[in-house]
Amino acid sequence: MANKYLNFITDEHLLNCIENLHKSYLKAKANVSKKKFYKNKIDTIKLTFDSKFNDLDEETLIKTEINRQIDKSINNSIGTFHEQILGGISGYEIGNLSGFDIKASNDTLFADIKNKHNTMNSSSAESLFQKLAKYADTYKQANCYLVQILAKNSFNEKWFGEINGKEYSHSRVYKISGDQFYKLLSGQEDALFQLYSVLPKAITDYLKKQQNEKSHTNSALEEISTSSSQTKRTILNEITFENFSYYLGFDKLK
Repeated sequence: MANKYLNFITDEHLLNCIENLHKSYLKAKANVSKKKFYKNKIDTIKLTFDSKFNDLDEETLIKTEINRQIDKSINNSIGTFHEQILGGISGYEIGNLSGFDIKASNDTLFADIKNKHNTMNSSSAESLFQKLAKYADTYKQANCYLVQILAKNSFNEKWFGEINGKEYSHSRVYKISGDQFYKLLSGQEDALFQLYSVLPKAITDYLKKQQNEKSHTNSALEEISTSSSQTKRTILNEITFENFSYYLGFDKLK
């Protein structure tokens, strides 16, 4: 029986990948309490600029920051989605925290996948190159890749250059864009475009089989508003006090 969506992975695998990402969305959108909102320190200096330069009232400002936190969490899950999709191609598998993201079952390919081209600093790039070179040295038939799903160009090239003042190169360590990597593993020129094209239909089909999704309300704003009304501080000052009252002078906030 022919596949409904793509011919390089099964329909079941595609829908499972969509389901896993959907769960990540639901988890990220689950109630953002004040405690969860404060988990990472809130940059209230930036929020002050945002409120003034973007003409945002305090409630809109906090809602925007909550959505930014949710979006950051979801962005991390998109890279995992690509790993899972690619790991479903015959002859390949995902790493499951083994030090690589994708490998060929016969150890002729190892890859580390980054969703965006600008997610590494120089120290991270140096460490990753060294890791890929080690795989290449250990597995003499293996080509090793840094994959950039969202790259500035379409390319498949040797990764060489100067990182932290040192010159790096290896005969079997490469950089490759997302479209070229999908092509490499699937054997199909436009495999990534095919995935993009079928996603709306596949997602719709998946959602039809789900129970009605409960809407999630975030309690952080309500909790902060309640405490700010009790202390007579503005919402922004309340957030600043609750995050930085131990900083010099910040205990004076009113």
